[in-house]
Amino acid sequence: MDLIPLKFIGEPVKVEFDTPTALEKSPTCPDRILWRGSTLRIAEMLAAWVDYQRRGRMSRNMQPQHAAVASHRGSLGVGRFYFRVRTQDGRYFEIYYDRAPKDADDRKGSWMLVGEYRPR
Repeated sequence: MDLIPLKFIGEPVKVEFDTPTALEKSPTCPDRILWRGSTLRIAEMLAAWVDYQRRGRMSRNMQPQHAAVASHRGSLGVGRFYFRVRTQDGRYFEIYYDRAPKDADDRKGSWMLVGEYRPR
């Protein structure tokens, strides 16, 4: 299905899984998105992809030959897992999980709601 952007959101969200993912830092598509006091139940995952691009200062701290390997399989704290989904109420969203730790005390990644889409 071909989707076009409706609006950019760019907000952190919480997600829920009916069955916890086997690897916390390599999640599957969640079952629900908790956003602005609402629960959006995911009816269908339309697309999924991974981006292991190193950003900011992380892009300069690796030798080129190691960076080439990491760009295909990731490295500690680097990578985003994207999902384009349709919710039960018929809305389309793009979300991602960012593996980067916030700080030494909070080493878990975070979920972001990128935007809302509509069919072409």
